[in-house]
Amino acid sequence: MSKTCSRASRYAILFFMSLALSACAIAPQPSPAPPPSPVVLERDRTPPRPDESPRAVASLRLTEQARVLLESGKVDEAITALERAMNVNPSNGQNYYYLAEAWLKKGNSSQAREFNRLAAMYLKDEPDWMSRVKDQQERIRIR
Repeated sequence: MSKTCSRASRYAILFFMSLALSACAIAPQPSPAPPPSPVVLERDRTPPRPDESPRAVASLRLTEQARVLLESGKVDEAITALERAMNVNPSNGQNYYYLAEAWLKKGNSSQAREFNRLAAMYLKDEPDWMSRVKDQQERIRIR
């Protein structure tokens, strides 16, 4: 009987030890709820101004790079930069003006005329640029 008692007490001790150890385990805590998203009213939504958008800024930078390339006689490189600028922000009127300049330098009047038309369309509210566009239009017409 001592072996049975001894065996039973061993099982009892193992049982109580495992019970004690399992009580030490930490129960998983539910994750906190995410904070509520802010309420944006329709009247608060204003589209970004075209001259402030990152795409507009990137396009103007590319256009400026292309202008420098044009001045240094690198017409094909300028056209590549201007095409990239056009893809980034199609409403950049200055880009079309310089594309017309580039094609004019390459001797392609029909391309120059088309880009001049687009420049006039996008720059119509900018008097300084419209003066340049009209001068360019005259140079294209003479060719």
